[in-house]
Amino acid sequence: MKLSGAGVFQKAEPNHFAEHLRTDSLSVGTYSLLAGAVDDQAPHHEDEIYVVTTGRATFVTPSGSEQIGPGDVLFVAAEEEHRFVDITEDLALLVFFAPPYSGR
Repeated sequence: MKLSGAGVFQKAEPNHFAEHLRTDSLSVGTYSLLAGAVDDQAPHHEDEIYVVTTGRATFVTPSGSEQIGPGDVLFVAAEEEHRFVDITEDLALLVFFAPPYSGR
């Protein structure tokens, strides 16, 4: 699901990323995955913070896994493997990258 400009949730394709703000030091976007989707993202060159706005899933990194839901905040260091699995409810996250997201 994604949040439209009017504040209304709309269905989105699995693994939908949209950038909303870019400055010299960071970028901000939304990442959305439908329930049951496969998160196929690769590690990024940037540090990353996720804020879960809706949905439930398991977040997996090399150090372990954790159930996540609305209000959870996750930090991922640059180049760290990570993914969302067992997505049981459509997942929508705010994503902050520093430095700005490079596209990988």
